[in-house]
Amino acid sequence: MKILHTSDWHLGQSFMGKSRQEEHKVFLEWLLVTIEEENIDVLIVAGDIFDTGTPPNYALELYYNILIKLANSLCKYIVITAGNHDSIATLKAPKELLKSLNIYVITTGDEEENQLIDIYDKEKLQAIICAVPFLRDSTIRKSQSAQTLNDKEKALSLGIKEHYNNIYIDAKKISDTVPLIATGHLTTVGAKSSDSEREIYIGGTLDIDSQFLGENFDYVALGHLHENQKVGTEHIRYSGSPIPLSFSEANSQKKVNIITLNAKNIDVKEIDIPLHRTLLVFRGDLESITSELKNITDKESWIEIHLKDKNPFDANREIRNLADELGLIILAIKIDKTEQSLQNNDFNVISLEELEPMELFEKRLDKDGVDDEELREELIEEFRVVLGEVE
Repeated sequence: MKILHTSDWHLGQSFMGKSRQEEHKVFLEWLLVTIEEENIDVLIVAGDIFDTGTPPNYALELYYNILIKLANSLCKYIVITAGNHDSIATLKAPKELLKSLNIYVITTGDEEENQLIDIYDKEKLQAIICAVPFLRDSTIRKSQSAQTLNDKEKALSLGIKEHYNNIYIDAKKISDTVPLIATGHLTTVGAKSSDSEREIYIGGTLDIDSQFLGENFDYVALGHLHENQKVGTEHIRYSGSPIPLSFSEANSQKKVNIITLNAKNIDVKEIDIPLHRTLLVFRGDLESITSELKNITDKESWIEIHLKDKNPFDANREIRNLADELGLIILAIKIDKTEQSLQNNDFNVISLEELEPMELFEKRLDKDGVDDEELREELIEEFRVVLGEVE
């Protein structure tokens, strides 16, 4: 039996004002072909199907179209778990209808939701999927008054571990001989993140490591981090996102994981996803950046520039004029503010494209004179929670 593990599609993402519709369409077409070529029996999508809780109509159309095609493919089971970006209501609405097509959508992981999916081949049980979605705070931790931030982090870690232990016990009651495949949408200890991910729990620190996950499960299909990677052992893995979701991922080869089950033997193979659009990052002064731009052959590339020049704002203007002449697409020019030649008033003209939401919030705290460190940290943590819900 073969399982394909993917995650973090982020359908509907707006990337600095640019739509990713074409890139996602190409990926989903490639995914369908790969499933047929590799004779995949089970598809697991480990969270963040959509980029926002209110995805645009074209993203919903892409989602439902691929589900219809998958239902008519060689793939017998499709397992979709919600991520922190996903709207529970959006995923839950067609849940019962999709189940009739062997498409299982797990949204909250609460007591009313069955997270155990039995995988059969010719009436013989082959594996059990413990389909754990992004576990929201309200699902796993009871609020208590006068808890410190450290207390809340410990309670979250314990709640998540208890959830996985309980689902493992329930799975073993069904069978103690077939492989157990778990899913998850969280950051594990030792995993590598990129600029496009946000912390999804208060404080951002969880004591969930590969050893804990690996003790009970034969393979753990993780989502949330956008780089394909194994964590600690061969069978604890992130698939990563199918397209680069930030310029920090420009040089990252995107992949899916294919897991072959032979009784309790697990073999994992990574397959590269073809890149549809190139992201380019250039660093340097006006002269070096100009040279780089003139050497670009793929005019559809999206470009980010980190500019370090004695006259940065004049250089900025010249670079943009050159890009227009060459027909290039520059999405951002970020000026190195450590350059000594910058004048004090230059800092008042930083564009919003250079700031992440958290950076902007912290600048606002600075402007409002919030000097109380405890209050500042509390406000930042609360804003992080709000930001996570919005995204």
